Amino acid sequence: MNQTLVIIKPDGVERGLVGEILGRLERKGLRFVAAELRTLDSDTAAQHYAEHVGREYYENLVRFITSGPVMVVVVEGPPDTWQVVRTMMGTTNPLESAPGTIRGDLATVMAHNLIHGSDSAESARREIGIFFPQLVS
Repeated sequence: MNQTLVIIKPDGVERGLVGEILGRLERKGLRFVAAELRTLDSDTAAQHYAEHVGREYYENLVRFITSGPVMVVVVEGPPDTWQVVRTMMGTTNPLESAPGTIRGDLATVMAHNLIHGSDSAESARREIGIFFPQLVS
């Protein structure tokens, strides 16, 4: 089986959408390998968003992801599970996300778009290693 990382961001947790979002993933046939509700510290957030360092929105990303609890989940499924999840998420901007996607149905603002999903198999391995190092061999 193939794994990827999903983070339900502080806005999703605050709005009580964890069950809705996880339920969509589960109904798709994906399985949860690990899950933890946690509040990220700035060091972990910086490690997670390392590829965005130097971009104008970097500080806002770190500030937002550390602003409240997040649900961090390792999802397992078929080859390219990361792509299955990304398709279900919808585009980064909820206003451009198709109906039926998580962002298209549940989010309205790009800065608070509910969910993060690894954007490649390589990113999934790196991100799982940050949050669940015991799962990386």
